[in-house]
Amino acid sequence: MNAEQNTRKSHTLTMTRDFDAPRELVFKAFTDPDQLAAWFGPVGVDSPRDRIVVEPRVGGAWQLVMVYEEDGVAKESPVDAVISVYDPPSLLVAAQRAEPDAGVTLQLEMRLEFEDLGGRTRLHLTQGPFDSTEWVEMTREGWGTSFTKLDKVLA
Repeated sequence: MNAEQNTRKSHTLTMTRDFDAPRELVFKAFTDPDQLAAWFGPVGVDSPRDRIVVEPRVGGAWQLVMVYEEDGVAKESPVDAVISVYDPPSLLVAAQRAEPDAGVTLQLEMRLEFEDLGGRTRLHLTQGPFDSTEWVEMTREGWGTSFTKLDKVLA
């Protein structure tokens, strides 16, 4: 592995999170626009239902726009992904273009693996490569608070 590949790997987010809900329900929360609107985005960030498109199939869109306010100014952070692997309820992989800040565009892969724990679900998330460790940690925090909101949707 060369230095560039090693750096890119070090800027990849990996997370594991357990949910107290069956795998089919957790998977659906990532593919049903109504459910995504209810939980996706860090605390203080909304994903309006009318700005979400999910075409649950290989080659289908997985798109949304996160909206938030920063220093009194309305901001948007679009996520534009194309599903490359769709194997419900165990695997969802998408090539993703994200614009977390003005002038910043990231080309990422988002891999979501859903493990059945007998009525509960373990989610393995891998996303990247990011440009820096800071982006990895900001994204980890965002997913973490999003998953707290998802816990409430699944309850």
